[in-house]
Amino acid sequence: MLLSVLMAAIAPGLALLAYFYWKDRYDAEPLSMVIRMFFIGVLIVFPAMIVQRGLVFVFGDSPLVFSFVISAGVEELLKFFLLYHIIFNHTEFDEPYDGIVYATAVSLGFATMENVLYAFLEPATFGTLLVRALLPVSGHALFGVFMGYSLGKAKFATGSKTGFHLRMALVLPLFWHGLYDFMMLTVSGEWMWIAVPFMLLLWYRAIRRVNRANSISPFRWLHREEEVKS
Repeated sequence: MLLSVLMAAIAPGLALLAYFYWKDRYDAEPLSMVIRMFFIGVLIVFPAMIVQRGLVFVFGDSPLVFSFVISAGVEELLKFFLLYHIIFNHTEFDEPYDGIVYATAVSLGFATMENVLYAFLEPATFGTLLVRALLPVSGHALFGVFMGYSLGKAKFATGSKTGFHLRMALVLPLFWHGLYDFMMLTVSGEWMWIAVPFMLLLWYRAIRRVNRANSISPFRWLHREEEVKS
């Protein structure tokens, strides 16, 4: 029973990680690096929880402050900090889509650990874990897409555009994450009627960024030349 609950908690994050990893059309990242970033995402859950608990004592837990500062603010800032200092200048970060791969890896590591804790600390059923797979776990993956896309733009931008895209790499996921949390905290009753369309909107915007990042890969033309030669 415990093993089945654990697998149900872990499976959504791994499935989404595989999905975004395989979306890299032209130059797949080393799997060891992706797994490393996934486990870094797992580990930062615990310092995030400590900081969040302290901020609740300082600022209280009003829905607006909790959503945008304590929840989204702390979590997205930690993800951004790690991605910037570990990945941004790494030699493996050599095309725009790589930002999405590594950001979703960190985000899904974080979401998976949250899901495991929820499964064992709360009375979780298969139904609740399925809802969490469709909403918070997917949400973290999509926030990672927004962060990673902007990191990819920043990596290959020049001048003031680099700073602009770096700021967007934090602002955009923080905004969407905070908005999601705020809705979930303030909407009662038929919340699924709001949550599901909101998640579909995020998926639409995220997939557009996935396609854009692939379309500007410097390896796209090399891939085409190889196809022509073959």
